[in-house]
Amino acid sequence: MEPFIERYWDHVRIARGLSRNTLLAYQRDVASFQHYLRDQQVSDVREMSPPLLAGFLDHLHQSGLASPSRARALAAVRSLFRFLKQEGMIAANPTVSLRSASRARRLPKTLSPEEVTRLLELPPRPLPEDHRDRAMVEVLYAAGVRVSELISLRVDQCNLDVGYIGITGKGEKQRVVPIGRPAIEAVQAYLLAARPALLKQRSSRFVFVSRRGTPLTRQAFWKLLRARAHRAGIARIPSPHMLRHSFATHLLQRGADLRSVQAMLGHADIATTQIYTHVDSSQLKKIHTACFPRNRSRR
Repeated sequence: MEPFIERYWDHVRIARGLSRNTLLAYQRDVASFQHYLRDQQVSDVREMSPPLLAGFLDHLHQSGLASPSRARALAAVRSLFRFLKQEGMIAANPTVSLRSASRARRLPKTLSPEEVTRLLELPPRPLPEDHRDRAMVEVLYAAGVRVSELISLRVDQCNLDVGYIGITGKGEKQRVVPIGRPAIEAVQAYLLAARPALLKQRSSRFVFVSRRGTPLTRQAFWKLLRARAHRAGIARIPSPHMLRHSFATHLLQRGADLRSVQAMLGHADIATTQIYTHVDSSQLKKIHTACFPRNRSRR
């Protein structure tokens, strides 16, 4: 089966346009599938069957893999067999009738608007890193970007006079996202003084840099975000993605339309964005109390 797999990776790299992280995840999933087949003493791709594939999913479940990860593994295997069918290597795709294990969609964790305000309005410290960190958190929340998109943001992608930043998202897809006045001012202040102090005569095409003149890593940003949350007295330590979730949720709660939020987040499928339309039970209680006719008649 290995020669077929190599042809598949060539196809994925050239034609599918998957992001590097998605490609690595698919490679891990397909490798796991290959190990399973070897354990089952299956070497011919034509021996694949829905029961065998269902056994693979059950194997992942028994090994403790979470439901979202099992769903992604199935997506990787489905993609592989679609390719094999298109190339005429198999007569039928055995994954067509295969159902994924139940994948309960967890509601995204978010910060409240008050917690976000506390995080963004920390008293400044006289360090260039502090100005950089504040600007990064402002942009993360103002544009709802992924942390990978934030740390790879280039100077030529920023139009602060107009109030937009260009983002290179998953699969190298481009989008333009507006940012508000607080984020614009934070980035302008950082670019004016803090960034030159960090670069020390060096040049960089990236907006946010370390004292070595290099872009920050995901781990470094997570660490600085955690430190700022601690300073702000926020009990729940936010992840970078929690601010992205907060951006989308707060926009929708204030009347933004779903398609606009989808475009700003860079979601290919609007179904992905719809998870943010959840309303928590406390909000439902408030709406019921305020609007239900029987409640009003008893006042």
